[in-house]
Amino acid sequence: MLATADGCGNHPGMKIRYITLLLAMVLIAPAAFAQDRHAGYYFPAPVSTETYGSRAETVHDASRAIRLKFITGFSREQLARPYAPPYALFAQGADGEKLLLIGTGANSFRNIYQARAVLAQMTAVARGTPLFKDLQVEEIFTFLDLAKMMGFTQLTVSDGKSFAHRIDIE
Repeated sequence: MLATADGCGNHPGMKIRYITLLLAMVLIAPAAFAQDRHAGYYFPAPVSTETYGSRAETVHDASRAIRLKFITGFSREQLARPYAPPYALFAQGADGEKLLLIGTGANSFRNIYQARAVLAQMTAVARGTPLFKDLQVEEIFTFLDLAKMMGFTQLTVSDGKSFAHRIDIE
């Protein structure tokens, strides 16, 4: 969603490195995080939390498989771009119910305010989907409501270096 200004993503070796890193995160996350041990591994321990009271309901067929397909589609879209992804989105937890949004470079986000701006962009994209339009919620629901619909219960955002913030989705 965000282009990097430094152009480092145009180097073939960098793109391969990012693809390898992202694949490793997606493949390792379910096994490595059976227990909630992700803080200190992908990001520092969250120093702040909030609760998002979703207006959406979890859909009846929400499952780990659905959540992982969403992550895979999102990752494919990011990797198809001509620049390195500014952040990684992946699931963890026994059922893939915990969503992680981690900055991967200097030009991703450096604080909670920039992370919220990325979530606002993700909301804009979600509101343009046929799902939101068919449900007539494109002016009401946010990306976090979409996450709730898929069965995610938590979102942690981090720059992967100095801050982490957890959002419990209820």
